[in-house]
Amino acid sequence: MSNGKTVALALGSGAARGYTHIGVIEALEARGYEIVAISGCSMGAVVGGFYAAGKLKQYRDWVCTLTYMDVLKLVDVSLLSNGVIRGDKLYNRMEAMLNGQLIEDLSIPFTAVSVDLKSKKEVWFQNGPLNQAIRSSAAIPSIFAPVCDDAGRTLVDGAVLNPLPITPCMSAHADYIMAVDLNSDLPMPDELLPDADNKEGRKLLWMNSLLDKASQWIENKTNARKQADENLGKLDILNQVFEVMSSSLTQYKVAGYPPDLLIRMPVKACEVYEFYRAEEVIETGRHIADEALDEFEKGNSSRYGRIMG
Repeated sequence: MSNGKTVALALGSGAARGYTHIGVIEALEARGYEIVAISGCSMGAVVGGFYAAGKLKQYRDWVCTLTYMDVLKLVDVSLLSNGVIRGDKLYNRMEAMLNGQLIEDLSIPFTAVSVDLKSKKEVWFQNGPLNQAIRSSAAIPSIFAPVCDDAGRTLVDGAVLNPLPITPCMSAHADYIMAVDLNSDLPMPDELLPDADNKEGRKLLWMNSLLDKASQWIENKTNARKQADENLGKLDILNQVFEVMSSSLTQYKVAGYPPDLLIRMPVKACEVYEFYRAEEVIETGRHIADEALDEFEKGNSSRYGRIMG
């Protein structure tokens, strides 16, 4: 019998900001909520999948050790080619942790949302290999290669059509449906504002490392670095376009399928590439979730938590 604190949780897309999902889950569990179903898109599918598999702590422990150089090695950056990132090393590491887990064998219902480019429709993964579902849901167009499966589908990031997949949670037998939007234009809490100089320094270090890696095997390094710099600029523009699109689509989805509580993470929580800031970003997620839940439990909306249902 429900104790009035069961939750079906929808986790949205947002690259490295997806680490905030871990903080949200920790905040919910610390307050005695039981997550009985979970759906996710892109990084939401990664965090949700590891949670449903009972391996979120293992994933958390791993990502919290990653430095920016570790991330560079994992994503195998290739800024001189058409594809920016080959994610084989990253997904192979995740696959090893998941150890062949099937979605139908998970302890709670889980849905990863992807998009089939051929049919131009959403694809919901609710059975089959968990790692393949996660990889299909997180294949960001023009950054990661699409996943071509045995059914002849060409699968890419679910955020192309549904950056916050609330619909799969609607059929769950839960007291509350909660959703986490990673693309809010809200400001960061004052106590969590990063040092501007430190932030710019990290970004410059990251960019220079990317460019050096891209050109290190090329004889004409000047031209190679110029090409890499141009591709990186294109990537930045593509990311901005993707964020604007995701924000607009999220508003549409939330209006059509309003959750009981919408937790809104500021887009400025971190840059999309800052996968080496896991511990700090997880704490941001927990802090904002606590603030939203404090008011939700009193029956109130708040700056970061909007009561919808």
